[in-house]
Amino acid sequence: MKHKRWVLITGMSGAGKTLVSHIFEDLGYFCVDNLPPRLLPMLVELSKEHPQQMQHVALVIDTRCGEMFAETLPNVRRVAEQGVPIQILFLDCSDEMLVQRFKETRRKHPLFREHPTILQSIRAERALLEEVRANADRVVDTSLLLPHEIRAIIETEYAIMERTAGIAVNVVSFGFKYGIPPEADLVFDVRFLANPHYISYLRPLDGRDAPIRDYVLADPLAGDFIRKLQELIEFTLPQYIREGKAYLTIAIGCTGGRHRSVVIAEQVVQFLREKGYRVNVQHRDVRRQPQPVPEAE
Repeated sequence: MKHKRWVLITGMSGAGKTLVSHIFEDLGYFCVDNLPPRLLPMLVELSKEHPQQMQHVALVIDTRCGEMFAETLPNVRRVAEQGVPIQILFLDCSDEMLVQRFKETRRKHPLFREHPTILQSIRAERALLEEVRANADRVVDTSLLLPHEIRAIIETEYAIMERTAGIAVNVVSFGFKYGIPPEADLVFDVRFLANPHYISYLRPLDGRDAPIRDYVLADPLAGDFIRKLQELIEFTLPQYIREGKAYLTIAIGCTGGRHRSVVIAEQVVQFLREKGYRVNVQHRDVRRQPQPVPEAE
């Protein structure tokens, strides 16, 4: 963890403040949208009562608040004098691109009531924001940036923990006979591995028990499969992070979801934790009673 951070997100309407706010939320910030500037000192006081939940705060203040926006810089300076410095992140964009975005989304510009055209509204807003822009700690022009490029900039400069922790990975073991987890992003089938279900003294156990783990991992195919699976996960996770994915569910299935899938899922969880990822594990079908094996005639 880095030191406590407060970031004020502001800038031109249509420049991407909503997207950036969501990125900050994914990074672990407590986010507040469309905050009236006069309430900023009250938010600081509230953070003192809830220091854990509001350790890192990102707030959006922009021209949607109308004439109150003029109070932004005075209140930023006021809370800085109280020991809470706030970094100002200003999102800019060219007039031409903003006009195009407003036409595509068909949303009204916040100043549209006072100005008859989109372009006039944009130019009026730019004049209102001039002083705040001049006092910004960071200006990002989003005119030619794709969403994942914006995310990369924000994560690089404002991350409060290691980048790999920016994605939460959920590893689920399951039984194919009960259906594939609907939330699964990646699904792997391990029914080709040796099945402890057919060993009577192993059948009541599950993949968290040492005898089951030893039996499954003793399969000559298990080691090769785990290595290849780890290589695939190690390659793909950074790509999901780059594209802005905040959650990823890896599902590993066998027939009943009690033995092989549980063992392999635990191996994946251990590997991911060693790499520094935030990982949750769920063994969905491990409590289901194993079906008896019919005797041969």
